Amino acid sequence: MAEITISNKDWARVKIKVQRKYNHLTDEQLQYTEGQEDSLITRMMQLVNRDRAYVVFTLKKALVNIDNNRL
Repeated sequence: MAEITISNKDWARVKIKVQRKYNHLTDEQLQYTEGQEDSLITRMMQLVNRDRAYVVFTLKKALVNIDNNRL
């Protein structure tokens, strides 16, 4: 079970933040289906070459400040 839960609505906004931070990531690479957080985290770990804790921290930070444009 993933450490976070992301709705499809929230993911649309979080994905924009992630793409701003990691501008080499494409929409296809960041495809997400609600309930597939583990798959997303694992894929992002490979794409940004970071460990699980960093990716989870980044996603949580984006979710907490959902209305802010910064990540």
